[in-house]
Amino acid sequence: MERIYLSPPDTTDAERDLLLDAFDSNWIAPLGPHVDAFERELADSVGVAHAAALSSGTAALHLGLLLVGVKPGDEVIVPTLTFVATANAALYIGAEPVFVDSDPMSWNVDAGLVASELYDRARRGRKPAAVVSVDLLGGCPDYDVLEAACMDLEIPLVEDAAEALGASFRGRKAGSFGTCATFSFNGNKIITSSGGGMLVSNSVELVNHARSLATQAREPVAHYEHVELGYNYRLSNLLAALGRGQLQGLDRRIASRKAIRERYGEAFRAVEGVEMMPFGDGVVPNYWLSCIRIDSETFATGPEPIRLALEHINVEARPIWKPLHLQPLYKGAQVIGGSVAEDLFAEGLCLPSGSRLQPADQDRIIEVVLDTLGSLKS
Repeated sequence: MERIYLSPPDTTDAERDLLLDAFDSNWIAPLGPHVDAFERELADSVGVAHAAALSSGTAALHLGLLLVGVKPGDEVIVPTLTFVATANAALYIGAEPVFVDSDPMSWNVDAGLVASELYDRARRGRKPAAVVSVDLLGGCPDYDVLEAACMDLEIPLVEDAAEALGASFRGRKAGSFGTCATFSFNGNKIITSSGGGMLVSNSVELVNHARSLATQAREPVAHYEHVELGYNYRLSNLLAALGRGQLQGLDRRIASRKAIRERYGEAFRAVEGVEMMPFGDGVVPNYWLSCIRIDSETFATGPEPIRLALEHINVEARPIWKPLHLQPLYKGAQVIGGSVAEDLFAEGLCLPSGSRLQPADQDRIIEVVLDTLGSLKS
């Protein structure tokens, strides 16, 4: 049987046409008209003023933290339930991530816990240099609480929107919160440029500085002159062309993934001990990944037998992110709470959610999940 992946690329003729346009124009090297256009179009889609196209979402996070003033030895608040790149960006600078637990009502970072920690640290004279939020698995945390606390205490907020392009919170698009925000266009995201990312902000100065740092911080003179440390982080014109074609079909991809999630939800609704990932109040997700939670009191084995049963029929499923405070790389790191994220890791499973997933294939997945759950209960 052909393998069914968790979230494979979904390409159309639009991407092919734009790639050929870039190729035929001979703008092969980094930068070019498709990079400029991708930046404008992505910024317009998100509702921000400026964007810098970069080589990855991780590069965007690294530059974002540098640009808001994070320095070696600083502390940065980071959700513990996220991909490791979110915290690694702080480590690249020599800063120390401080991990915060999840909200059981949305699985995103617990905004109230973050705010409480910020005010407590402010009273003790130990304000962190920045807060990084994560729009987890296509949803969003409570930005009313996060932005209010960060603005009140004058702490920069950097939004990691890698998983949530097209989602929104109370009418504002993911990527429009904080001092700056970052996106990833990795191959498994809702749109892909093969590899690539974007840093967005309403600050023209910040985005212009990001572009400078991403091109080795070369000074605007005829010879090569460098005053500050730069990086090779700019996006290729070819990949930007691919990203533009993908962005044109974003609404279709969201609608398809929403239908896939709703089908899973209908199939599992009557099964005691199984729930779909919830979304907080005011959140309209992009449905990037459909995730279920298997209650450990009902099914003592957790979701692993389901993952193995799906693997047996050549279907990829994946546990929820392992909390970063449990990762060997971050052994001994500070963590605020942590038990909610640990439970989600123990009980959560991501199911195939690609926007080209065929109904017959989803039927097979649902059948295996239900059969496995039935055998575990009997």
